[in-house]
Amino acid sequence: MTATATPFSADSPRPAIDYAGLGDRLRAYRIGAGLQADDVAAQLGVSRAVVYRMEKGEIVKIDTLERLAALLGTSMASLLGVETEYYASALALFERMRQLEEKSDRILAHFEPISLLLTSDAYLGHLGQMLYEGLPATLLADEATLRRREIARMLEVLQERRRDFALRKPQIVSLVGLRELERFVLTGLVGRVDLPAAVRAQRVQAACDEVLRMADLMDSEPWQVQVGLVDDAMPSATYQLLRGPQHHVLLHSPFRLGELPNVRNGIAMVTTSPEAVRLHENMTQTLWNAACKGREGARRLRALVARMATALPSPPVTAYPDTP
Repeated sequence: MTATATPFSADSPRPAIDYAGLGDRLRAYRIGAGLQADDVAAQLGVSRAVVYRMEKGEIVKIDTLERLAALLGTSMASLLGVETEYYASALALFERMRQLEEKSDRILAHFEPISLLLTSDAYLGHLGQMLYEGLPATLLADEATLRRREIARMLEVLQERRRDFALRKPQIVSLVGLRELERFVLTGLVGRVDLPAAVRAQRVQAACDEVLRMADLMDSEPWQVQVGLVDDAMPSATYQLLRGPQHHVLLHSPFRLGELPNVRNGIAMVTTSPEAVRLHENMTQTLWNAACKGREGARRLRALVARMATALPSPPVTAYPDTP
């Protein structure tokens, strides 16, 4: 991505109804609602096979769509993908991201503190710990069980996203905020802050390891991965721009998978609005142009970890030395 490059154009023609996309959205909303295909079939009075055919993009009657929208807690417009889809469920959003990413050849990403697709193999294990730790202590037993099942399903979908990314290797351009990384290292991979000191130190080390992994990526500069380190205020809303042969999509997410994660509260948006896509492309280009890249970016990340290590309580955090 050069200073003059345009990531992609949002002006490509689109079909009036994308039946395959409609099927994908049905599946995402169903998963987000915690429903099995059998549950939907029973509510609609059809067979499970019919539900699966609908999710593969076979034509759905309008009255069936209306009933599906009501059952899944969404609108006809969102099901049809009329420019904007809304997701109140992080699980539904993650499934929709998985669908779009597996059909994309380029991803422009800004997530706090880093894109999940670029984290280490150990990160999902830490994320699971953080999500379980963050469950409210006031939950009743039945609700706590449901939340834990939802978290387990989220981790499965996130693992599928990572696995597909590793196999397909689409190009990804990731914008990373230096200030967000400072908070990430100081806080550590925790779901709450009132953890024993020894556990907190381990989680801080895990956060440092992720930042140093990113430094290694910036040093090696694999052809399909570009990372830009931004020493400025970043957008408060995280987003992805995804391009594939038949889609140019903007995804806005209020959900966070870093320190003190949030997968419960917020409304995510997926849109094909040309104006929204264009404005985010332009902002991404501006941030990219000012970002620190390559070996200089890697040096700054290692310096960040070394500097933060001196400010942290014992036991000390192992860090790479600052290199010229």
